[in-house]
Amino acid sequence: MLDPVRVQGFLDVFGAWDPSLAFVLGGAVAVAMGGMAWLRRMSRPLLADRFHLPMKSRIDARLIVGSAIFGLGWGLGGFCPGPALASLSLGLMPTLVFVAFMLAGMVAHDRFFVGRPS
Repeated sequence: MLDPVRVQGFLDVFGAWDPSLAFVLGGAVAVAMGGMAWLRRMSRPLLADRFHLPMKSRIDARLIVGSAIFGLGWGLGGFCPGPALASLSLGLMPTLVFVAFMLAGMVAHDRFFVGRPS
């Protein structure tokens, strides 16, 4: 997950496809399914008064555009946000640039879009 070439190889389905990331994603989905099954049996969280789950279920333009931007960043940069932060420990310039732009995008989103009606 920390190697952008591997991520880009996974996304290259018509070229030199690298399926190893599919196993990582499959493992993450399996763990999440177990956690969600456990969550559904709980009446409330252990350290809070209530669960804070998303209320929206509608697919709108903002969701599609945001997903496309995330996908483009993932495909072009080869990082998801979590592995990008973990990769900072390697001290590589491309990782630093990616994280800087990721943080700039987060700040821009909060500055221009948070609090606006959907």
